[in-house]
Amino acid sequence: MSSSLPPSGPSRDAVNGPSRDAVAMMQYDSAKKTALLAYLLWFFLGYFGAHRFYLGRIGSGIAMLLIFLVSFPLAYVLIGMLGFLVIFIWWLVDALLIPGIVAQHNAALIARLQR
Repeated sequence: MSSSLPPSGPSRDAVNGPSRDAVAMMQYDSAKKTALLAYLLWFFLGYFGAHRFYLGRIGSGIAMLLIFLVSFPLAYVLIGMLGFLVIFIWWLVDALLIPGIVAQHNAALIARLQR
């Protein structure tokens, strides 16, 4: 009686490890950015620039954070309200920019992983 079971022993994948494409896909999945998380950060911590830090826009994230931190104590003398207005407008514009920034980051990630 013959058996139709595969031969026992380590499989080809176990010996050679995952393929290069599989490794690249795993790296992409671990490093990609999602619009959902970016919008959550934008909504709850957007005045601090948290969504910009998450999306890799460190310079503009620091700018938002500094404007907020300078405007907060100056709000008591009403000059800081101008800073809050700038942050608010920037925050609203970022709502429209987030999908493009996420797509740009993920496309650059794919290009980097394909090399």
